[in-house]
Amino acid sequence: MPAPIVIVSDELPGDSLAALRAGCDVRQVDGRDRPALLAALPDADALIVRSGTRVDTEVLDRAPRLRVVARAGVGLDNVDTLAARARGITVLNAPDSNTVSVAELTVGLIVASVRRVGAAAHSLANGEWRRADFAGVELAGRTLGIVGYGRVGRQVARRLAAFDMRILVHDPYADTFADGVHATGLDELLAASDVVSLHLPRTPRTVGLVGARELSLMKPTAHLVNAARGGIVDETALHRALRDGRLAGAALDVFATEPPGASPLLALPNVLALPHLGASTRDAQLRAGQEVVRRVLAELAPVDVPAPTAV
Repeated sequence: MPAPIVIVSDELPGDSLAALRAGCDVRQVDGRDRPALLAALPDADALIVRSGTRVDTEVLDRAPRLRVVARAGVGLDNVDTLAARARGITVLNAPDSNTVSVAELTVGLIVASVRRVGAAAHSLANGEWRRADFAGVELAGRTLGIVGYGRVGRQVARRLAAFDMRILVHDPYADTFADGVHATGLDELLAASDVVSLHLPRTPRTVGLVGARELSLMKPTAHLVNAARGGIVDETALHRALRDGRLAGAALDVFATEPPGASPLLALPNVLALPHLGASTRDAQLRAGQEVVRRVLAELAPVDVPAPTAV
């Protein structure tokens, strides 16, 4: 039986592909080169992507043999999962791969935002020495509000508890909470928190979840952190709140449109912005590649490896 054909359309760590090549015909293509991607699909049994490849109906229609679509990462924003499953295609990802990396970056963003690290570093790089202008606050004794108590939210809560913060959580789907974590409504969390950190997927229900009304509930001394998904926050409303002093600061690793172009948020001194670095560690990328390769091989094996014959 011929080896299954696996198209890899985004860069994966080399060690990840070694296990794949041992049992499959691995063909690499640049998923951003649309004609090349479409040309590679007719013989594909599996397609492995990251965030650079858009798997839509056009891609799926070109791959009549496709059995598996796998994203080496957490989200599936770039995969039309409904269309894939309607065609009987299994959709996989690596849900645990970047949990620690995103949680650690979130903690860093929180500390950097309340201590005004970005603005102070920028000032110093411009030859200034303005220590008195960049006074921040301590986290100890203050309240952290976590919206979304999944894998990353739980790890952030665990780490910030060590800073002696009071932890509030809003997640209507969570049914267990760690000791010292208090569940509450979204409005109550926004009003009580000194730092609000978002840890939600981007879905039709979460897009625009934090808009002008929600921002108006927050303390003018509060900071908003989003290292989850762009679009959860109404960026126009956030810009107004930050510009007008109705919010002290924001730290953003994600945007509704990426890259964000000339977003006015980038020009504000109380915004710390990063280019979606949450999962950008060697550790997370290696885990994602290895995990998704294991899952693809397991999905292909039942068809391509016959069961032992009974004696």
